[in-house]
Amino acid sequence: MGKVTVALAALLALASGACRRGGGEDKAGGGAAGEIEIALVPKAMDSEFWLVLAEGAKAAAAAHPGVKLSIVAPDREINIDQHVTILEDQTRRGVKALVVSPAGSAQVLSALDQATQRGVPVILVDTDAPFDKKVTYIGTDNRKGGQLAAKGLAEAIGGKGEVALIHGVSGNESQDARAQGFLDAVASDYPGIKVVAKQPGNSERALGLTVMENLLTAHPDLKGVFATNDQMALGAMEALEARSLRGKVEIIGFDATKEAVQATVDGRLAGSVAQSPRMMGQRGVEAALAALKGQPVEKRIDTGTELVTAANAAKYLK
Repeated sequence: MGKVTVALAALLALASGACRRGGGEDKAGGGAAGEIEIALVPKAMDSEFWLVLAEGAKAAAAAHPGVKLSIVAPDREINIDQHVTILEDQTRRGVKALVVSPAGSAQVLSALDQATQRGVPVILVDTDAPFDKKVTYIGTDNRKGGQLAAKGLAEAIGGKGEVALIHGVSGNESQDARAQGFLDAVASDYPGIKVVAKQPGNSERALGLTVMENLLTAHPDLKGVFATNDQMALGAMEALEARSLRGKVEIIGFDATKEAVQATVDGRLAGSVAQSPRMMGQRGVEAALAALKGQPVEKRIDTGTELVTAANAAKYLK
C-alpha cells in the first residue's frame, strides 16, 4: 500500500476498536447470553471503502439493543485462503449471521455452505457469488459501473486513442464485472478507442503504481486508463506524476473515495464511479436481523452507482 491519507488514518482510528484481522478468534464465542452476534467479514480493512462500509454496519448494529457486531478481515484482498479460514472460524464460534464480501466468489462457497448448514444466514455485500442459499446480495450493479467508467474515459480522451485496464484479483465477481462492463461498452459504443493492455493490480495502490509504470513504458501513446478500484487508480496517478505526465493520460477509478474525489477536483484524475459502501454495511446488518426474525428480504438490493467527475465532485466531498 502507499501512504495512508489523513482522512484514512482517522477512519482507521475509528474502526480499530471493532476490527480484528487475520482470522483471530474472539474468546467470547457467540456473544453474551441473550446477545445476537453478527460477523461482518469484508475482503480487507485497508482502504477507505471498507472502513466506510464497516461504519454503516456498526451504525445499524448500534440501533438495535442486544446486537453485537464483530468485524474480521484478511490483511489484504488477495488473501483469499485467509478469508475462507475467517469464515469457517466465525461459523464455529457460533455467530448468528454472516455479512460477507467474498474475496473469491468461487473459493468461499464451501465455507458459506457450512454456515447455512448450521442455520447461519448469509448476506453478501459489495461482491456477489453463485451461492443459491444466500439471503440477499446488497451492492452495486458492477457491470453498469464499468459501462459508466467507459463513458467517462471516452469523454475525457475525446472518444479516441489507446487505453488500458488495470483490474483487481481475477475471480472476484465485482472486479470481474466492472472490467467486463468496461470492455463491452468500449467494444460496442466507442469504435475510436482501442484497449491495448489488461493488467492485474490486485486492488492495491503500490501495485497500481508499478503496473502503470510498465504500461507507460510498453505503450508510450497511451491516452487513458480504467482502474477497477480507486486504490489502483491513485497508484497509477502517482506513476504519471512521477514522470511529469499529469493531463497526458486520463484515469478513471471506482469507489469515489474522498482522496479520489479530491484528486478529481484537482484535475489529477478524470473521475471515479461512486458506490454506497455505508448503505451496503447498514443494509447488510438490517437484512441479517430480518432473516433471523424470519422476515422477507429482497433477493437483490441495488445500492446505486454514479459517475463522479469535476462537474459533480463537490457534493461527494461533503
